[in-house]
Amino acid sequence: MANQTERDELSKGPIAWMVKNRVAANLLMIIFLFGGLLMSSQIKQEVFPEFTTDIVRITVPYPGASPAEVEQGIILSVEDAVRGLDGVKRVTSTAFEGSGVVVVELLTSVNEFKLVQDIKNEVDRITSFPEDAERPVVSLVESRRKVVSLMLYGEQSRSALRMLAERIRDDLIQQPGITLVQLGLTPPLEIAIEVPQSELRAYDLTLEQIARKIRETAIELPAGEVRSEGGQILLRTQERRDFGRDFLNIPISSSSSGGIVRLGEIATIEDSFEEADQEAIFNGKPAISIDVFRVGNETPDGVSQAVQAYVDELQSQLPPDIGVSLWNDRSVVFVDRMQLLMKNAALGLILVLILLGLFLEVRLAFWVTLGIPISILGCFLFLPWLDTSINMISLFAFIITLGIIVDDAVVVGENIYEKREQGLSKIQAAIRGAQEISMPVIFAILTNIVAFMPLFFVPGISGKFFRQIPAVVVIVFVISLIESLFILPAHLSHSAPDKALWKKLNKPREYFSEKLNRFIEKVYDPFVSWVVTHRYITIAIALAVLLTAFGMVAGKHL
Repeated sequence: MANQTERDELSKGPIAWMVKNRVAANLLMIIFLFGGLLMSSQIKQEVFPEFTTDIVRITVPYPGASPAEVEQGIILSVEDAVRGLDGVKRVTSTAFEGSGVVVVELLTSVNEFKLVQDIKNEVDRITSFPEDAERPVVSLVESRRKVVSLMLYGEQSRSALRMLAERIRDDLIQQPGITLVQLGLTPPLEIAIEVPQSELRAYDLTLEQIARKIRETAIELPAGEVRSEGGQILLRTQERRDFGRDFLNIPISSSSSGGIVRLGEIATIEDSFEEADQEAIFNGKPAISIDVFRVGNETPDGVSQAVQAYVDELQSQLPPDIGVSLWNDRSVVFVDRMQLLMKNAALGLILVLILLGLFLEVRLAFWVTLGIPISILGCFLFLPWLDTSINMISLFAFIITLGIIVDDAVVVGENIYEKREQGLSKIQAAIRGAQEISMPVIFAILTNIVAFMPLFFVPGISGKFFRQIPAVVVIVFVISLIESLFILPAHLSHSAPDKALWKKLNKPREYFSEKLNRFIEKVYDPFVSWVVTHRYITIAIALAVLLTAFGMVAGKHL
């Protein structure tokens, strides 16, 4: 009766049900393996995770003003307007010569897009800005990650390099797999108009009058529509001027005799760049960078390869004194991290398979080893739900878990193997072995999960980086627990289809198991008995080794 009661207890519970229903275990394994493999191609790949920073930047240009004037006329008014809004955590401001910048840090619990609109509305209501201040620019700071830069360099004028860089930018945008390209390391363009004081006196003009004439004539303005019998006619003033030569014929003044003074007659007009305290030099020559970003479902490696293919075609079309080179290709680091993960996974598979195969059983080692790809690929099924991508941070998390996820499967598999050595049938050994060890394994996994959980609550921008680690680690550990307690016992509960093959593969195990048992009997057991018997000597030796280690470390710093 006792044996019958024990068998009835063994047949209960989810572990026993899964062992007896191997189809369910195999179906679950297939979902994790092939579902994760299919989902892995759909997950966004990026060098570093992109996110909103919960920071709003307000920029107000004030040409010609000193930092003190910017503070009094711009900064204080903006701070008073936005500081009292709900959801604002901190406001910091910086006054520059010619502009002011106010940075508003938001609370993580608010709707940042709604609060950005509220901030913009408050700033637009400010009526105390100086007359010469330009329109405020309110923007939510976003983290956009550059993949690679092209450095265009040569002994050419900045305008010539700029024109060539713009052509390259336009060509890159047309390439398949590239969406966002921007120019960098070059000051903004400007049209410089200089009027000598002698000309101002000669024609009785002021700079304000000339500026007003330029604003009135260099515009592009819709003027409504006129209905006619033939239909509607749209009216529009098209006087937009993009280059310095377009300003030459602007009439500035007229005489009583009907003569017209044009801007080109009294002023020097040229296309140039804004003055900046930076200069780009590459290989000792003036340079402009062309930055290529990853957007949407594009991958860093795909963007880098598309840029490299374009550069290979471009090299033969450039003048001899112009060069182009890839610089700061971050996809190389991404690919290296991915290869490191694959290398570590392969080494882990091989080591587990060899060591367990030599000392336990090859078939058991195979199913235990399979837990590594099941846990890794199964994680891809759930990453999109946690808004996690494949990036440098999440790949690092995968590398962390590689050395941990196989431990619970090894413990469960070894316990099942021990029950079979005690004479139980394979089904009974799988059920009893998994049930006996289930509680320690569950608490071991929960301990690992709890160790990483605090990373979910790191505040600020750092938290948005670090949350990628626990998102990956928790999912991998949970799937590893499911695999070791439900899938692995089901696979170890039935006989191999080809016993002769497994018997041949297990011949090395017989030799190493014999050597291991002899080592345990002849060396390990006597040593442990001596250590337990002479515990004070053991403690003294341990303390001596510890003090020696401290002394060696401290001695290197003296």
